[in-house]
Amino acid sequence: MRLFEKFRKTFASCVIVAAGSSERMSGIDKLFAPLGGKPVLAYSLEACEACPDVSEIIVVTREDKIAEAMKMCDKYAPGKTASVVCGGATRAESALEGALAASREAAVIAVHDGARPLVTPALISRVIRLAKQKGAAVPAVPVTDTIKKVEKGVVASTPRRDSLFAAQTPQAFDAALIKAALTESVKKGVTDDSQAVEMLGMKVYVAEGDPDNFKLTLPRDFAAAEDVIARRASK
Repeated sequence: MRLFEKFRKTFASCVIVAAGSSERMSGIDKLFAPLGGKPVLAYSLEACEACPDVSEIIVVTREDKIAEAMKMCDKYAPGKTASVVCGGATRAESALEGALAASREAAVIAVHDGARPLVTPALISRVIRLAKQKGAAVPAVPVTDTIKKVEKGVVASTPRRDSLFAAQTPQAFDAALIKAALTESVKKGVTDDSQAVEMLGMKVYVAEGDPDNFKLTLPRDFAAAEDVIARRASK
């Protein structure tokens, strides 16, 4: 029995947050907008469905999008979608709603922004496996630009670039830890899941990210995403 327990797959839930207002997208809802012939949200669903380390998928969206999201789940992630739940007024509230909807079996909960459609199953696996070992993990890529800290319009300092990384999602955590951290982040207005965990005094470990796993923030980001999709299709 102990040998069986040793090799049993860890149950991991992936919460896909798709409840934002897309304020900088010129009136379009980016999560449900077309990208390469499919809705943006479909790509994250497919990646989680194909990832062997994801046991279930929880989608968090706005109340008026629940029916549409359920249809999308049935089409793009029929084997793993456990539920579609209504998000809250803030990013932290929505992530918490998703975490609370995860199965009681979940030992690890990953939280992913649906606005990052180019995530791959391999990246999801890296983060979940590191979180299983360490308790908290975030994918990140090195910053290539020189970063300036600016105060009142004046450069205050220039941090060393070799210590700076840009965080991505999904970010994965011990299930009990992320629920506690998100509960606190709702109170304090923190928007980054790993920062909420850091505020509890816990270490967050870094997994290798992917430069293609960028967030769709502005309309021009769609063209960049289309280029990535075309490049991947040509391989």
